[in-house]
Amino acid sequence: MILEIARMGHPVLEARAKEVEDVSAPHIQQFIADFVETFQSLGGVGLAAPQVHVPLRLFVMQLPAGRRDDADEPAPSGDPAPLVVINPSLDPLGDERVLRLEGCLSIPGLRALVPRWRRIRYAGVDTDNAPVGGDVGGFHANVVQHEYDHLDGILYPMRVTDFGSFGFEEELARFPRPLDTLESAA
Repeated sequence: MILEIARMGHPVLEARAKEVEDVSAPHIQQFIADFVETFQSLGGVGLAAPQVHVPLRLFVMQLPAGRRDDADEPAPSGDPAPLVVINPSLDPLGDERVLRLEGCLSIPGLRALVPRWRRIRYAGVDTDNAPVGGDVGGFHANVVQHEYDHLDGILYPMRVTDFGSFGFEEELARFPRPLDTLESAA
């Protein structure tokens, strides 16, 4: 079943999500199946449970092989399957931040440059309660941080430091800003 996306302004996106108590519970497994089906129907790279009106600490991501940009991460052959991360933790590795252009399914049509940790360590469990995560950088780290923020009631505009980079996708494509003039914001 395809689930409805919550848009910015809905209270479910503003609150801290609750831990998943029993990953194997039938209602949780059914939700995850519907959640992944919804995610795959949207064509994004990540989706958090609060974005479908369910305040639980889990997200799904699928990083296309062509979008991985960290030299320390091996490039997979082909696109990997979606990964569900339940009850995640996240820690930065170092102090370095980078600006990344972000959008969000809950804020359709808009994008902005957002400062994110260059490298992070994350951990959680998958749908079989098996450990998942690792030390990641680049786009992978960005996706995890974006989705993790949703679990704490944080939307990417709350992290924007230079609103000169914030705008509608079509306008930003028509009138690109040089990244070097915006990096001082991070």
